[in-house]
Parts: sequence; C-alpha cells; structure tokens
Amino acid sequence: VQLQASGGGLVQAGDSLRLACAASGRTFSNIVMGWFRQAPGKEREFVASIRWNGGATYYTDSVKGRFTISKDNAKNTGYLQMNSLKPEDTAVYYCAYSLLGNRSYYTSSAQYHYWGQGTLVTVSS
Repeated sequence: VQLQASGGGLVQAGDSLRLACAASGRTFSNIVMGWFRQAPGKEREFVASIRWNGGATYYTDSVKGRFTISKDNAKNTGYLQMNSLKPEDTAVYYCAYSLLGNRSYYTSSAQYHYWGQGTLVTVSS
C-alpha cells in the first residue's frame, strides 16, 4: 500500500485547508485511517482517525470542532478538513493506515502500519 498525502500549504490563522490521503496498491476494507502531525522539535501526535467500514471517527481534543476527517471509498482517499487554523497547528501532517481490526480508532503511531510522506501545514499569526 502506498499513501500519498497532499494539500498542505501556508495559510493565515483562521483560514482553512483540506488535506487528502490517496491510497494505491493493495487495498484493505477493514482499516483505520489516521492523521498525525509533527511540529518542529516535538514528537509525532495523533490528530484524528476514521474507520473505513462504518465511518466511526475520533479526534484529539485540541482539534475537536475545527477538524473533520472523512473518506471517499470509491476514490480510496481520506480527507482532513481543517478550519479555524491556529499557529499551533503548524506541523508536518502524515496519514497512515492501521490494519488492526478490533477497534474503531487507534491513537498510537505504533498501531499504524503504512505511512504517507507527510505534507507541511504552516499557519501564520
């Protein structure tokens, strides 16, 4: 499986961006897709996840109400709509697939098996 993240850029505080994560190669139906981010000098942190079957979503507290994760099964693509962006959202954003099938969400990067290359989001104040 290859994951390709895109959609990052430079925006001002309060603006919106939509990230996309396109999957190619072998496809799985029973996966959880997650978005993580890593700011300079910080550890990678969980942002949001969506279960491909059923669509259950989960968010870290700092993005609840501002970010929305979604998917398009036909396109094998997941999305992260980011609204009301803040400077503290600045980071490289990564999408990932977890093949673990027994929960509706996973928040640890160790629980994810495939990773995209990352896309940089910079929010200026």
